[in-house]
Amino acid sequence: MEVNPPKQEHLLALKVMRLTKPTLFTNIPVTCEEKDLPGDLFNQLMRDDPSTVNGAEILMLGEMLTLPQNFGNIFLGETFSSYISVHNDSNQVVKDILVKADLQTSSQRLNLSASNAAVAELKPDCCIDDVIHHEVKEIGTHILVCAVSYTTQGGEKMYFRKFFKFQVLKPLDVKTKFYNAESDLSSVTDEVFLEAQIQNITTSPMFMEKVSLEPSIMYNVTELNSVTQAGECVSTFGSRGYLQPMDTRQYLYCLKPKKEFAEKAGIIKGVTVIGKLDIVWKTNLGERGRLQTSQLQRMAPGYGDVRLSLEAIPDTVNLEEPFHITCKITNCSSERTMDLVLEMCNTNSIHWCGISGRQLGKLHPSSSLCLALTLLSSVQGLQSVSGLRLTDTFLKRTYEYDDIAQVCVVSSAVEVEA
Repeated sequence: MEVNPPKQEHLLALKVMRLTKPTLFTNIPVTCEEKDLPGDLFNQLMRDDPSTVNGAEILMLGEMLTLPQNFGNIFLGETFSSYISVHNDSNQVVKDILVKADLQTSSQRLNLSASNAAVAELKPDCCIDDVIHHEVKEIGTHILVCAVSYTTQGGEKMYFRKFFKFQVLKPLDVKTKFYNAESDLSSVTDEVFLEAQIQNITTSPMFMEKVSLEPSIMYNVTELNSVTQAGECVSTFGSRGYLQPMDTRQYLYCLKPKKEFAEKAGIIKGVTVIGKLDIVWKTNLGERGRLQTSQLQRMAPGYGDVRLSLEAIPDTVNLEEPFHITCKITNCSSERTMDLVLEMCNTNSIHWCGISGRQLGKLHPSSSLCLALTLLSSVQGLQSVSGLRLTDTFLKRTYEYDDIAQVCVVSSAVEVEA
């Protein structure tokens, strides 16, 4: 009968422990009134308990810290830290010890060892220690692979490895919405409002240290998440930025194209890159996490061949008194030159002052021209500016622009603030 040789035991022992912050010790207070049968017995026991807070014994949280009792949860964006120790359990000297730690994810294998050099020798009851760190950037299954190779006194080369599997969970649910600052396509502005909804989907509170938008090279960003009170900038979420489990917070940002891009009508078309969100938070005892979203994209609104936008218009005007507006006309075509004619059509309340049907001249591709116009209103109240027509004489095509903007018309007896 064939007998298999006994499996040789290794001379070295490998221990791996995850490094996390401790937690506050909690207990369940048991108390009663003095007129009850136990009297002051329970209260005295709690006062004598070293884990309770002096003077506040009935609180569940104590003054002591508790070391982690299990592996715990690891969330995306946090830093995974682990302590690796190789101990010589034998009574002989071991040579050429090499400890290697790799992290296997669903897409890549990363080397986390601080040094790839072998240790010359390890005496009995001595150990080799190493601490590894890695910022987790993928969700799903992760496997920590620890491999140890060494040479015995007899010159035999030995090798073994251990696997430690853990799951990386998603800490936040981030949803974004884009809003165009516009009334219609004829008077659309280039401002874009981004609403970011951030939900804490963990089981513990978070302190939101920073939520910012890093814009692309085409945009400047303005955060709209604070107000000015008594000369100080105060967050709209209050002085304490805690986000409880399953709570959602909404952040708002305004993006405006830089001048060099806004003047080129053909650039901001189709799908444009807005930027990315940078989120930094802290959990219990200051453990930090950070997430960056992928580049946020939006579909820019279509302007057609010719775009008309307002550069300047007063908010309030006097009844039957002329006022001035400044329009900007842009040739959105990247190939075709236009020869434009401007027509101004009066409405029941708005009357244009000037010559209708005048030639504006040729407008080359992706170029613009500014036009000052004068008009007056014969009706009080909130009036809509309408009635502009642009005709391209080359294609015999007319573009109509109504409801360009609104002005408040008041009686001339009411003083209009500048």
